[in-house]
Amino acid sequence: MNKSGVTLLVIATLIMGFTAIAHLSCIYFGPQCYSAQMAPPVIVESAKAKTLLAPLGTIFVSSIFLVLSAYALSGAGIVRKLPLLKLIVYGVGTLCIIRGILPLQLWLRHQEEVSKFVLVVGVAWLIVGLCFIVGFRVASTKRV
Repeated sequence: MNKSGVTLLVIATLIMGFTAIAHLSCIYFGPQCYSAQMAPPVIVESAKAKTLLAPLGTIFVSSIFLVLSAYALSGAGIVRKLPLLKLIVYGVGTLCIIRGILPLQLWLRHQEEVSKFVLVVGVAWLIVGLCFIVGFRVASTKRV
């Protein structure tokens, strides 16, 4: 395993883990937190009405981030090899890069329509995607 690749995958893991915790914090902090994290209106309304949709949806989404963190750690060789590792790492990396590029291209065309928060989140997703793909490729190369 190449240390640079492992480092990039650990960075991706930490960002995904932080994202999971940030999402879970909304269960404690309530509707304002869901709104600040740009949750869909139906989720914000669920939090206001204290129905189960918001907390269960949050737990589900956070679980996805934690599973993806496990895949990054697996790609880094820190945990055992998970099923469909290569497909999932490249798929997640690609989706994160697309998610990161979308606000950037909108900002380049219509700066007034993109808040700084949305721009920062876009850059973070772009970084995560690059960490997944580049980290996995570099970590998977054999030393000569």
